[in-house]
Amino acid sequence: MGKEVRVRFAPSPTGDLHVGNIRTALFDWAYARHTGGTFIFRIEDTDTTRVTDEYIQAAIDTLKWLGLDWDEGPEVGGPNGPYLQSQRLDIYAQWAQKFLDQKDAYYCYCTPVELEARREAQRAANVAPGYDGQCRDLTNAQITDYKTQGREAVVRMRMPDGSTTFTDEIRGDVTFDHKVVPDFVLVRGDGSPLYTLAVAVDDIMMKVTHVLRGEDLLSSTPRQIRVYQAMGVEPEDYPTFAHLPFVMGQDNAKLSKRNGEVSIAWYRERGFLPEAICNYLALLGWSPGDDRENVTMKELTELFTVDKVHSSPARFDMKKLEAINGDKIRALSPDEFLNWSLPFLTKEAIISGTDAEIAVVKAALPIIQERIVTLAEVPAMLNFLFVKNFAVAEDCISKVNDEAAKAVLSRSSTELSKLTTWTHDSIEAALRSSLIEELGLKPRIAFSAVRIATTGSNISPPLFESMELLGQEVSLERIKLALSL
Repeated sequence: MGKEVRVRFAPSPTGDLHVGNIRTALFDWAYARHTGGTFIFRIEDTDTTRVTDEYIQAAIDTLKWLGLDWDEGPEVGGPNGPYLQSQRLDIYAQWAQKFLDQKDAYYCYCTPVELEARREAQRAANVAPGYDGQCRDLTNAQITDYKTQGREAVVRMRMPDGSTTFTDEIRGDVTFDHKVVPDFVLVRGDGSPLYTLAVAVDDIMMKVTHVLRGEDLLSSTPRQIRVYQAMGVEPEDYPTFAHLPFVMGQDNAKLSKRNGEVSIAWYRERGFLPEAICNYLALLGWSPGDDRENVTMKELTELFTVDKVHSSPARFDMKKLEAINGDKIRALSPDEFLNWSLPFLTKEAIISGTDAEIAVVKAALPIIQERIVTLAEVPAMLNFLFVKNFAVAEDCISKVNDEAAKAVLSRSSTELSKLTTWTHDSIEAALRSSLIEELGLKPRIAFSAVRIATTGSNISPPLFESMELLGQEVSLERIKLALSL
């Protein structure tokens, strides 16, 4: 038996969480659940200029909404806390001092202007820009001189000669020559830790066994391994790395707001179900091993393994996400569909939420469940049932205003007035008999005017079911109104 799997999702929430963040969180969560391991949620909030309490709370709320529950982290606690890096600053300071004492790190007094000038010179000489070791072996006199000048020192890690090789679970063996990994900053001049120090210290102290994260962080791995070495960690106790493939837009460019990289809050507001989002994101770079595209959260935890993650970039396809969302909506039970739909109806002020309104909504939802792909479509679909001052849409008035339409509406009014039972079956029978069989009209022409007259639009749920829900009196009133236009 190997050691217990411990994975972490550690965002730096400088805004709402996006597609790439959540795909990483989902894979971490699924791997922990698949192996019976621990899913740690850690907040990297040392960049106080960009990370706010509001963004941290939004990240917590987003994971909850998606159903990605965590075993250790904010609001849950755990034996390895605190789980906000801003509350762990003393820990990082102690390790930085230890590295200085061991001569694994040193104070660097180079100013930003000097560093940029030297990088420019490197670029001009066609040398890869990076720190040139200027402060690696300062004399006491030089240090005193810099301090006298009032220079602020950063703490910089000393990279040894040679290279770092590690096995990536997705990419195989990866080697970085240290010529392209120069000495790097651990602590800023103001004493705040940089990502490379904090993330490495936290992963070791929180006993993280597997780091699943985006491919963009691949190049930071040798720096983290260097921190592990300075901490005295044995190689067999390093976390195992798995760098997930990039998610690209349809134009083969990295995701942007133009091609899909918008916040999860955006998808939530537009009526995407959390399980649909997770289902679709799971398929970006991972496959259950067959051609199926409908995967439940339970199935994901049963099937997810890192060896099924691809190394090649995944492509984000909004149409595919919409199709999956539509499938998930159709799979909802009546009560689930009602519960998901009500917030959209109340937000748009279609209903106020009375029991009578909710009863009408519950009766109406089954007739639109097959027709929508997002929950945000529900208000427009059901508005005709609740509108106070009913009117035919401006762009549809001409379609009920010509002689042919008037004839259809007049005949419809006459026949529908005779009905003693008002069901979608009786409405359909009356209209088909009078308009299609007797007048010889095609269904599309015959029913278009009736649809516009009763719902106000040429796009609506199924006509006869809609009229049944409206009731005989309201339906006839609206037909009469259309005839008077």
